[in-house]
Amino acid sequence: MWRALLRAGSAAPRSGPGVRGERRGPSARTASRTCATVRMPEVNTDHLDEQQVQLLAEMCILIDENDNKIGAETKKNCHLNENIDKGLLHRAFSVFLFNTENKLLLQQRSNAKITFPDCFTNTCCSHPLSHPQELEENDAIGVRRAAQRRLKAELGIPMEQVPPEDISYLTRIHYKAKSDGIWGEHEIDYILFVQKDVTLNPDPNEIQSYCYVTQKELKQLLDKAARNEVKITPWFKLIAETFLFKWWDNLNNLNKFVEHEKIHRM
Repeated sequence: MWRALLRAGSAAPRSGPGVRGERRGPSARTASRTCATVRMPEVNTDHLDEQQVQLLAEMCILIDENDNKIGAETKKNCHLNENIDKGLLHRAFSVFLFNTENKLLLQQRSNAKITFPDCFTNTCCSHPLSHPQELEENDAIGVRRAAQRRLKAELGIPMEQVPPEDISYLTRIHYKAKSDGIWGEHEIDYILFVQKDVTLNPDPNEIQSYCYVTQKELKQLLDKAARNEVKITPWFKLIAETFLFKWWDNLNNLNKFVEHEKIHRM
């Protein structure tokens, strides 16, 4: 089915419902005041997927522009453009999982995702939560534990197949993007790489299609996205256009790309 998409440029069929320059000072204080003193907007979610609305209650990690934890807020409030415009920023991650043939696992987000439904994207994108296991920051272990959890939740990958020690943390990107008039993203996104063969059993409430692709096939998909024939997530577009292919060419030597102290502002 994905091969047909790449050849014909038509969107993959839907299979069911499902939502998903370092400076300190003013920006960090603004975000802190936002979560502390500003009343959060009320948004009607009755028309959204019930399972995904339940996930909006999860507590994301609020951060300043240098990725310092400043608090916690619901996934719902972190993804409302009204709050993002006031400076609300949260921690996130993007996983790029390759098999032993050096093919990248992509997914197409479910058509009931609250942000960026139906979009093609990298293997798994989500958030560490504000609880002790995922707040631990040494070598991004909390984020890597969150990635293990979400690989299981979205793709059905058994947790023992992707232990945190097999997930490599490369760097971080800071970006902002609107999904529609209500919902959006404003994240510092940890870039995580995994290379191994895994067992897949995706949740259709999260993912409507998936496939392993070669570099050539991904470039074809990106070309189709540029012509508005398919949709891709903004963070995946940014990463693919700036970093992904040079990382992909060096899967056996990723250490030279590790930049744990840097946040790429995009």
